[in-house]
Amino acid sequence: MEITEKTINDVEIVFLNGRLDAYNSNLVENKLDELIDSGKIKMVADLSGVEYISSSGLRVMLSSLKKLNKLGGTLKLSSLQPYVMEVFEIAGFTQLFQIYDSEDGAIASF
Repeated sequence: MEITEKTINDVEIVFLNGRLDAYNSNLVENKLDELIDSGKIKMVADLSGVEYISSSGLRVMLSSLKKLNKLGGTLKLSSLQPYVMEVFEIAGFTQLFQIYDSEDGAIASF
């Protein structure tokens, strides 16, 4: 799992590239927690590079969303691959997350 990030205005964009599964979910969770702990509360997770997400990956996304909501922030998702979007739909997570077709759309929504 490759994790890169950049900041545009006061929005932190986190790019995930690889499989978001049980093996990699701790890496992603640690990175998101690190950003949240450093005061970043407006986040976009760009999932254009994620071709697979497991229940562990969903748990990490939900956990980060809950932490950010408590702090008055949020986690928005962008650029989901069709399979990943399907997993979010089946899990009912499309009701919980704001999902955008593009990173730009997600950033503009803040």
